[in-house]
Amino acid sequence: MVDDFYGGLDFGTSGARISIIDPNKELVYSNSVRYQYSFKNPKSWINSCGELLDNLSIGVKSNLNKLAISGTSGTLIASNLKGDPMGEAIPYDQACNEHKILLELLTSKEDHLRTPYSSLAKALNLIDKYGTNILLRHQSDWITGWFLKDWTHGEEGNNLKLGWDLKKESWPKSYLNTSWQKCLPQIIKSGRIIGQVNSDLAERFKLNKKLILISGTTDSNASLIAASLGKEDGLTVLGTTIVVKKMIDKPIKKQGITTHRVSGNWICGGASNAGCGILSKFFSDLEIKELSRQINPSKNTSLNLLPLNSRGERFPVSNSNLEPILGPRPVSDSLYLHALFEGLANIELKGWEKLGEITGSLPKKIITIGGGSRNPQWRKIREKIINIPIVSCNKTSSFGTALLAINSK
Repeated sequence: MVDDFYGGLDFGTSGARISIIDPNKELVYSNSVRYQYSFKNPKSWINSCGELLDNLSIGVKSNLNKLAISGTSGTLIASNLKGDPMGEAIPYDQACNEHKILLELLTSKEDHLRTPYSSLAKALNLIDKYGTNILLRHQSDWITGWFLKDWTHGEEGNNLKLGWDLKKESWPKSYLNTSWQKCLPQIIKSGRIIGQVNSDLAERFKLNKKLILISGTTDSNASLIAASLGKEDGLTVLGTTIVVKKMIDKPIKKQGITTHRVSGNWICGGASNAGCGILSKFFSDLEIKELSRQINPSKNTSLNLLPLNSRGERFPVSNSNLEPILGPRPVSDSLYLHALFEGLANIELKGWEKLGEITGSLPKKIITIGGGSRNPQWRKIREKIINIPIVSCNKTSSFGTALLAINSK
């Protein structure tokens, strides 16, 4: 008898990844591809998705039972009413300062939305550009819509930065009577059945015609599911950007902080604009591996870099004008990499200090997931600077998304 399979697709900043698990939640297949075009171009998402599906065996495709999708939190796209993109998406790390007064009017009691990095700020920008006869969808919601050929729904966690209130299960009252309320998605909880794959798409990729699409989550929440976070644990995702998360007793609304509900638990966290993205601007993966071996983690470089991927920061401070500090660059490449690691660890430390200040406690252990989690020298540098034990998790966010699919209701 052939087993059913369950899939998770995760769309990050540089590419997409798929994980397939069996009914015992064991990983049977994984693969990743880089985007063909820029991250902002939705063709990149669809092409990489097609490539990942094409590479699946017929045995997996024809027995793929459920599929969930995760994507970057706060990446927003405008489409026409048929789901066709109007243009490029506004990525999570782009500030939209154009409608500051309107943003403040709409968010009088919602501090977490009063930032140029919120999806609401991006939505106002897109409405200004394309009008109100559009759909506003986050990355994973739009891709899920592509599978269904129906862009009606949006998953709750992906839409918090757009203003969805998890406790009240509603949009803010200030959105009522706006000309653009109709642009917003109908919200569905994470891990719920949305519908069956579109028959044309199933035929095109030779997928099971009864494949069920499950409402997904954000990429960092998928990482949290994959890491099996405990009550006293913290999670650091070391991807293109750094994300820190921990469990809390009740929701928090603070600028720069996002509160999610994952598997019945309240989770709060923040995302920096700094992360592994800056490392790839200077070094290849192989160079990072080789140069890391030359680093002595017990020593300090005293170079005090602020390695943001670009101008502007979301968390632990919100400042869209903050400039990276990437110099002076020493002659030694390994010393420079060491200094970049230290700079990133200092940003992570400030992130944990901010969460500790807001929640009243720090984690007793930090679980790390993402590409950067595999670097032992960086882990030792982080442990020294943050002063909390750190363990690495080799699971991927797409594995967490596949778990969401298999546990769906």
